[in-house]
Amino acid sequence: MLCLKVPTDAAWATAALRDVDAVLVDHAHCEMKAASNALSMATRHLADVELVRAMTDLAREEIEHFQQVLALLVERGVTLGPPPVDAYAAELRRRTSGTHRGQGDAAAVVDRLLVAALIEARSCERFKLLAEAAAPVPEHAALHAFWTELLAAEARHYRTFVDLAERAAGGDRAAVLARLDVLAGVEGALVRELARRGEGASRATIHG
Repeated sequence: MLCLKVPTDAAWATAALRDVDAVLVDHAHCEMKAASNALSMATRHLADVELVRAMTDLAREEIEHFQQVLALLVERGVTLGPPPVDAYAAELRRRTSGTHRGQGDAAAVVDRLLVAALIEARSCERFKLLAEAAAPVPEHAALHAFWTELLAAEARHYRTFVDLAERAAGGDRAAVLARLDVLAGVEGALVRELARRGEGASRATIHG
């Protein structure tokens, strides 16, 4: 899906629906972290008006999604609690940082945008699986509609990050897509590793 090289096991969604509360809690934290990441990116590049506008628009939408998930948690009587460590996002950033050394600041910006695109792509894939799994379950009708709406938003965010990466690379889309392919390979290997360790696809998490 999108640029992903390793698909999530279809059984993940079935298992995740057995603990919907945990999925929603993780989802809420992911939305808040996505908003924070977008604002961080905007803050680092305040002179770039187009990027700042794109990132603040994205952050606003992520906060709206967070509020929607929070409302669902309140309805279900679930406390959000402190955010857990996101092993997937942290490790993905660690494994991809520094691989552009010697290529200039623009390459670092491209990589950060493409890593964000990969995270959005994985979210989109997971929401699609959740929506499909929830569709035949009457009590999950509202969640099916919500996740269907969200997967479209994540796909749009993915395209935003890729387009911004192309812009940061001076319009060289071929180079950006080639770099995205490399980083997608790193992401796929990480997803497999987390699954083996029981920290990814075996748990009710949006990423990993």
